[in-house]
Amino acid sequence: MTEHNTTATLPAIAGERTEVPVRQVQFSAIDTSPAAPSASGAMDMLMDVSLRVSVVLGRAQMLVKDVLALQHGSVVELDHMAGEPVDVLVNDRLIARGEVVVIEDKFGIRITEIVSPTARPPQDE
Repeated sequence: MTEHNTTATLPAIAGERTEVPVRQVQFSAIDTSPAAPSASGAMDMLMDVSLRVSVVLGRAQMLVKDVLALQHGSVVELDHMAGEPVDVLVNDRLIARGEVVVIEDKFGIRITEIVSPTARPPQDE
């Protein structure tokens, strides 16, 4: 790093002008080529990243008036049939399909199909 010294006059708070040193800085070139982490090292860095996993039992399209009419006990018909595979989404991207199972008193999913990247619907940008 090299410096070039000059001076500049700046206004002071009380109205006086003050000479202050000004230096122009020139940085030496840096190596911008990325250091390639090993494949296992790159994956290790991602292992504790949290992802949102959602399971979609089905969807329905409704008019506003029908949504406003919903009340306790209302039933909404979904587009999936009972027993059909459900969609497993990771961060809103379809990655698998599976069947609903009961584990003690909670629902779970048994994965029955991994959706290939080429068969996935395009992601909305």
